[in-house]
Amino acid sequence: MPNTDWLPAAELADVPPGTAAEAVVGDAIVALVNVNGDIHALDGMCAHQGGPLGRGKLEGCTLTCPWHGWQYDAMTGQQLLSQHIRQRRYPVRIEGGTILVRLSDG
Repeated sequence: MPNTDWLPAAELADVPPGTAAEAVVGDAIVALVNVNGDIHALDGMCAHQGGPLGRGKLEGCTLTCPWHGWQYDAMTGQQLLSQHIRQRRYPVRIEGGTILVRLSDG
């Protein structure tokens, strides 16, 4: 029986290295980022005012929200100015060129 906890988010080709993309996965908006070939998935709504992180600019491993410039470590979700703010991270795996994200903790 297939594991239905993993949901398709995007094609790997849609998130080339050094870019971010926004995806709707289940009922969540997810920011997909490709840091040197490694895909990471974060809560796609900025903790500041809900800006679309998946439409932000990725430089190295720093993801910048396009609305007000809040910056996060794309690999950990840590906001760069406050140790108290961290975007939720989601597990990611790649199957057949498709990025799969697991929203549940299980």
